[in-house]
Amino acid sequence: MAFQLRPDRKETETKTIRFPLELIKMIEKSMVGKNVTFSAFVIQACEYALQNMEVNEKNKIKS
Repeated sequence: MAFQLRPDRKETETKTIRFPLELIKMIEKSMVGKNVTFSAFVIQACEYALQNMEVNEKNKIKS
């Protein structure tokens, strides 16, 4: 499944995280023209990474 940005609102908690400046620039560039906040992008990217990591872990166990 490809990573696709979606506007989404959920209950949240504030966390402080530091990003490399180059990564921030890349994220902001990918958000241009999309109705998504920086936080929403990061949340969706993390969810995508976790879902795909789980798939990869399951595939390792089957092998």
